[in-house]
This record gives sequence, structure tokens and C-alpha cells, in this order.
Amino acid sequence: MAWFRNLSKFSAINVSHQTQTRNRSAHPFLSSSFDFASRRFISSVNHPTEEKPSVEESSKNRIQYPGLGPTKPHEKPRVVVLGSGWAGCRLMKGLDPKIYDIVCVSPRNHMVFTPLLASTCVGTLEFRSVAEPITSIQPAISREPGSFFFLANCIGIHADKHMVHCEAVTDGYKHLDTWRYTVSYDKLVIALGAQPTTFGIQGVKEHAIFLREVHHAQQIRRKLLHNLMMSDLPGVTEEEKQRLLHCVVVGGGPTGVEFSGELSDFIMRDVRQRYAHVKDYIHVTLIEANEILSTFDDRLRRYATKQLTKSGVRLVRGIVKDVQAEKVILSDDTEVPYGLLVWSTGVGPSPLIQSLNLPKSHGGRIGVDDWLRVPVVQDVFSIGDCSGFVESTGKPTLPALAQVAERQGKYLANLLNRIGKAGGGHANSAKDIELGEPFVYQHLGSMASVGSYKALVDLRQSKEEKGISMAGFVSWFIWRSAYLTRVVSWRNRFYVAINWATTLVFGRDISKI
Repeated sequence: MAWFRNLSKFSAINVSHQTQTRNRSAHPFLSSSFDFASRRFISSVNHPTEEKPSVEESSKNRIQYPGLGPTKPHEKPRVVVLGSGWAGCRLMKGLDPKIYDIVCVSPRNHMVFTPLLASTCVGTLEFRSVAEPITSIQPAISREPGSFFFLANCIGIHADKHMVHCEAVTDGYKHLDTWRYTVSYDKLVIALGAQPTTFGIQGVKEHAIFLREVHHAQQIRRKLLHNLMMSDLPGVTEEEKQRLLHCVVVGGGPTGVEFSGELSDFIMRDVRQRYAHVKDYIHVTLIEANEILSTFDDRLRRYATKQLTKSGVRLVRGIVKDVQAEKVILSDDTEVPYGLLVWSTGVGPSPLIQSLNLPKSHGGRIGVDDWLRVPVVQDVFSIGDCSGFVESTGKPTLPALAQVAERQGKYLANLLNRIGKAGGGHANSAKDIELGEPFVYQHLGSMASVGSYKALVDLRQSKEEKGISMAGFVSWFIWRSAYLTRVVSWRNRFYVAINWATTLVFGRDISKI
């Protein structure tokens, strides 16, 4: 009987081992190589010991899974794009998939059309109208065998080994919390954007809502509608109603002004008709340390101030020194109670950008030369809000605008295509290739909506130069027409046009979903 028990135990162990082997070989990230629907994947080291990401490990027991290994000489070179903002998506759209395999690493699988994001907060537009899938922008990512999209965050870069460290965005799947892998590149484009600045003010991250992503707009909408319904409940005091229905916006740039204008339109045209019991309590306050819309002409700023005030927006000049759960405290100790707090004071480099051992420009951005290359390292480029010219170029750091990022993405796509056609697409092979004309940015102008079918249009290249600057209904029509043509796909243009028409005829949807 003893030999029979041992034989049974041996058989069970053998079956378990075979099952684990089959499971490992069936999963692409648990095997050293595989061929999945003819899309070549990967050979990598499971547990690298000599290299560590530039950010600290949050856990000692992280597991390094295989990733995309280096390309071979007979294969297409690989361009890895970090980020899916204006710069990264315009770059991917312009890259030639016949020359390169394209790999995008980003925590979101879509691009956000940020100029219209404020309109989604109050129901003027639906959320899907401002989100463009990456696979629609560059179809090769879903069709070509060597091109991929990875839903992940970049956690480190080894420029000397042409390797990027990634960590999957798991959205709460605990069995995937340690999912890390590496992606090798021939050309790397860092387009990670920027993060909202809080200036170190305590309580901002805990209590304020930013307006940079679709989920931010969804959060603002839910909070706004929830406060409206809570304020209508029996037993709510007058003071509590005033607090719940007080919407405070910090930051008088284009984002803050446009959101304030959209919110005032929502209050005047929808809330006061459908929430008659609380219509006299809801109001908007815009807090700015200096002048609102500081990049616009003085005449346009005065017009914006007059129009916002006329629409019921209270303008307060002050500096926020503390944010608490139900009130904002200014530098003069003035307390401003709020039910909704939106923070839009500008952007700055993210912790990852600051931690990278790469040259930096003014403000902590990644430094680039005239051709948007990162000096010192090979085959690394940087575009968008996370990059700026190094001091040796003599060029100022460009503003964090969508048009800057888009123009850089378009320029770099053409440059990389030219390098690839000249045989310099693979790693360390573009040293002697003529790069052509350097990148030059020319400002096309600025636009901003202030509500009540009014907008500002400033088409001058700078405040000191002469040019077209106008305000009013015609400017509002130009503003809408320009953004409608700039929406990436015809599908979303159709969505936006239909949403605008529906809102004009039937009003905004105030359902809390």
C-alpha cells in the first residue's frame, strides 16, 4: 500500500506540474515568447537584478513579467510613445506604420479633446463626444502584428539600454497589482503631459476637483447634481443650502473662465427652471490671484470681466492659503464656504518627470534641443507639456497649450518618418542622418468662451503685436466653428453638433446617473 500511495502522490504532483506548465504557456506574459494571432511578442528577463526603475518600489515583492524585447535587424524598428495626450496622439497619427511598429503606453486608451471638456460637466455635451479612442487615431495599433497599446503607467526609463519599465493599470484587480514588465524601443517619445499645480497648498488634493480628464468632468457633474438635490431636502438650513449650492472655481485662466461661463449658463437656463425652490441660492465664485485671462488683450479681459459679472459670476481677487472640507481660506483669512470646488491654476511636471535622470529645462520639464531630441541620450525625444527647450538653444519654454503639443507631435512624426526612410529607424543608427529644419513654433491665437453665447478671439501672436482681437456673439460662433473642425474624428464632430443642437432646443440633461 505504501508504494501505491507514493505512486498516487507522484502522479498528482506530475499532473499539477503539467497543468501549471500549460497555464504558463497559455498566457503571453508568463512565457518567454509566443505568437498570438501573428503578433510577435517578446522575450525578456523575468527577474532583472541589475536594473531598477527610477521611482521607488512600493512593495518588495514585485514580480517582473516578460515584455517586448529588442527588435531584430530584419524587423521594423519600434517607436514607443509614452502618453496619449495631444502631443502623443498627433505623433501617432502622423507616424508611417509601414516604417515603424508603434507601441503606446498610457493609463487611458483615448485622447481627451480638452477645449470642450468644461461643456461636459453641465450636460452641454456628452462625455463620449470629447473622447477619441487611440485605435481610431492610429488604426495600426490594433491591426499591425508588431504594434500594441498597453494600459499602463511608465515607472522608469533606462535610456542606455533602450528600455522602458511599465506597471499595468489594474483598476482594483488585486491579483494583477504586481504586474510589471519592460518594453524595449528603438525610438522613444516621452509625451506624458503635466499634472495640475497645487503650490503646496494643504487640502487641495483631498477636497478640490481638477478638470483635466473625463473622469474629472464626471465627478464634477455628479457632485453638482447631488448638491442640487440635497439642498432641496426638508430640514436643510438656509446656511447649509447656501454652502451646498456655492460653486467655487480657483484659477482665472481659460479653463477656469470657460467652466465658470458654462456653469452660469447652466444655472440661468436650466437650474432656475427645474429647481425653483433653490434657484436663489446657487451661485458661482471665481477666485484669481491676479487678472483673469492674463494672456489676452486688456480690452478682452475687461469684456470677459463684465460678461461674467453680468451672468452672475462673482469675481474675487485673492490667494488661497488653505483648503478645508467645506471652505476655502484666503491669505487675508477670508473664509469662502463651498459645496463644489474646482481647481484650475495651471500645470507643472509630474513626479515621474522630475525623477528621470535626464536634462531639464526651466520649470523642471525634460530638456530638448531644436529638433525635440533629449540631449546626452540616444533615440529619446520629448514633446508636449512635459518638455521644454534647454538653455543652450536660446529659446523660451513654450506654454502648456494644446496647439503647442499638437504642432510638436506633427513635426516629430515627419522627422521620425524621414529618419526611418533614411535607414536610421533602429536603435543607435541615426547619428549621421540629416535632420532638416528645426522645430519653430508660431502662435495661432487664443480663444475662450465666457457664457451667454459670448466668447473672446485673440489671433495675435503676442500681446505686443497687432492683429485681430474681438469679442461677442460673432466670436462665440468662431469659437464653436473652430473647435468643431478641430475635433479629431467625423464621428465625434457629429456627436458634438448633435449635442449642441439638442441642448439649444431641449435644454441640458440634469439626470444624475
